[in-house]
Amino acid sequence: MNLTDANQNERVIVQQIHLDPDSRKRLQALGMLVGTPVTILQKKKSGTMVINLRGTRFALGSVMGKGIEVAYE
Repeated sequence: MNLTDANQNERVIVQQIHLDPDSRKRLQALGMLVGTPVTILQKKKSGTMVINLRGTRFALGSVMGKGIEVAYE
């Protein structure tokens, strides 16, 4: 499943990142690596979500969220 499929307040583990190289490198620089736990803090109807990644809050658009493959812990 992708990150946008996870519900609010759920914790998931990053499995793969299927994005363009620049976006992938940016997320990796922020600490999003394979095996990293991510918590969905807030989801908006537009598809934008706020996540907690290694203690830091980030906002991601729906296009990025769809490119991040995750699994439940």
